[in-house]
Amino acid sequence: MPSTSNSNRHPGGSSLMDLQPVDAGAFRRAASGWLVWGSLVLVWMASLLPWRLWQPVPDVLLLLLLYWCLNAPARVGLTTAFVFGLLMDVQDAGLLGLHALCYVLAAYGVLRLSHRLRHFNAWLQTFQVFPVIVAACMLSSLLGAWLNGAWEGWEWLWSALFTGALWPLPDILMSLHPRRLGGDGAGPV
Repeated sequence: MPSTSNSNRHPGGSSLMDLQPVDAGAFRRAASGWLVWGSLVLVWMASLLPWRLWQPVPDVLLLLLLYWCLNAPARVGLTTAFVFGLLMDVQDAGLLGLHALCYVLAAYGVLRLSHRLRHFNAWLQTFQVFPVIVAACMLSSLLGAWLNGAWEGWEWLWSALFTGALWPLPDILMSLHPRRLGGDGAGPV
């Protein structure tokens, strides 16, 4: 009996086994510790400025923490999210642990989705990370309202929405870094 070729078995010449990830340009090397921790400390220091007092401002530190949880999970994880959350709680002089809870819940959500997220580019990842950020901020806000005994309103939602919408930004900025380029830094591989 003659063997059938692959195109004879599948009418369109393709199958589910032929599918490739949307983003094939994954990182070539692991991010350096200087880049990961330097960017986190720099963004944390920028969050000390008074621009964070405007309620709809996105939580850039949360955004960067989630980015590194996805792309450098050996360096940034739940402990890092908890520590930076506590630092933000101390900075805001609010209830101790609310930012930490939000950051840890969001980091956990991204770490649980990391295998799936790595198959998509940053624009498509936004649709999966967006609900994680909103849910983590919502739980933190509801707990804060319960502990304070008063509802602060829906202003937290604007910050969560803007943070989720900015998900592709760290990927765009890191794509400019030479570690995503070929060996000599001359261009994409």
